[in-house]
Amino acid sequence: MTAILEIDFPATLLLHAPDTASLQRRSRFLLALKYFELGELSSGQAGKMCGMSRAAFLLEAAHNGVPATDLGGEELEQEFADG
Repeated sequence: MTAILEIDFPATLLLHAPDTASLQRRSRFLLALKYFELGELSSGQAGKMCGMSRAAFLLEAAHNGVPATDLGGEELEQEFADG
């Protein structure tokens, strides 16, 4: 199930995008990225939200400083101990 969200934005954002379609794509990606970073969307859901494959989303997330996984200290130790 999906829903449509309409957001008012300052016109100054258009200075950073060549057209409204580009701004819309970027905004969808950044919103999906933040929900993924917060753990509220899986990478697959986030990719679908912004029209990307899971792999493409994870690659672009990494380019924006968001890691594919967020392992804490104990989880990280276990990950390397098991391998």
